[in-house]
Amino acid sequence: MGEAMNAEVRPIRTAAESALADAYASVRLDLPGGEAARRIRDRAFGEVAAKGLPSRRVEDWKYTDLRALMRELRPFPPAPSAADIEAARALLPLQDVEARRVVFVNGRLAPDLSEMGGVQEGASIAPLAVALAGDPASTLELKGLPQGNVAVELNTAFAADGLVVAIDDDVHGRRPLHVVNVQTGPAHATYGRVLISVGRNASVALIESHVGDGAAHQTNTLVGLDIAEGANVRYVKLQDEGLGTLHLGTLAARIGEKGELETIMLAAGSAAARQQIFIDFSGDHAHANLTGAGFAGGRRLLDTTLVVNHATQHCGSRELFKTALDGEARSVFQGKIVVQPGAQKTDGKMMANALLLSETAEADAKPELEIFADDVVCGHGATVGAIDEELLFYLLARGIPRQEAEALLVQAFIGEVLEPVQIDTLRDALAARAEKWLGERI
Repeated sequence: MGEAMNAEVRPIRTAAESALADAYASVRLDLPGGEAARRIRDRAFGEVAAKGLPSRRVEDWKYTDLRALMRELRPFPPAPSAADIEAARALLPLQDVEARRVVFVNGRLAPDLSEMGGVQEGASIAPLAVALAGDPASTLELKGLPQGNVAVELNTAFAADGLVVAIDDDVHGRRPLHVVNVQTGPAHATYGRVLISVGRNASVALIESHVGDGAAHQTNTLVGLDIAEGANVRYVKLQDEGLGTLHLGTLAARIGEKGELETIMLAAGSAAARQQIFIDFSGDHAHANLTGAGFAGGRRLLDTTLVVNHATQHCGSRELFKTALDGEARSVFQGKIVVQPGAQKTDGKMMANALLLSETAEADAKPELEIFADDVVCGHGATVGAIDEELLFYLLARGIPRQEAEALLVQAFIGEVLEPVQIDTLRDALAARAEKWLGERI
């Protein structure tokens, strides 16, 4: 009886968890980076194997049950064919935006669609496999990433392609770098990683876009930014994948003294998307401005989860995230500002706003502050509501049809996030994507 009482209870693996274990065993020896990288990958996958995919019982995934969303694992795709490349060419987004474009098709670098040569002096761009061969530790083990986060651990275990970009001190990027991820063909799973280090007093603009066809793909991407003293990074992300896709995206940034980071994210696609943001202040007088917007209908899910860690003095952060929801769509915002002991003069403000366009849409907001210093100015808030009836009446009274009036109000709601985009063609393209969704809703 005693032995039975003390027997270890092992959770039953789901089909996806079993498939993940089989997939890792089959590709483990073929992934780039050699034995040194393999040890890191083994540790990362060991975390996933031990805990399994997170369900609602895991606090960090309470509102986004990955175990339920990922019931089966999509296969890894073969190298893209000529037909895949042509299909991807037709899907390329933001083509009017002047930028250096590097394209990944089904998780693989597509040289025919990319501009890899002619990099300006003081900058370098290399495929992820090259960096893994030279320094697997700094390529796979990034500082500031949470241990045990399943999306991060899976990316560490499986990432086989991506980019590593280095900007030297005092170098300013002449053109934005546009990393395009296109998914096409039969449903598959891809894992990509982009790492950018920006030297002292340097600057760079990064655009990351995700598009795809209607297949039920599974994508997992990670962008790591290392921002040195006095450096400036502007980052824009467009997630516009097919409406069958499960998207897991992670942004991790370390900001040095007097460094600046500005992010603007627009979520327009996928059946379920989780965007994770981890910001770590590693020097005094640094600043981060994090904004995002999303819109969804049907039964789609948009999840934004972020942690801003203030570990140094005189740093400031601003977070503003907005979602517009129709049908039975649902949004999740989990935001936390952490002020470590000694991080005096921290100035942090966080706000999440959700606009419900139907009675069946749902928004969950969980803003948090953890403050361990006594000389700070921090605040957070969240609002969930319907369209302002007085504003709507004002437009209707002037002869504007109801659908158009609602669209104008939603555009104004989302526009606050998109307005700071400094590249006119990019801002116009993002606004046009929002208008397209509003038109389809009508």
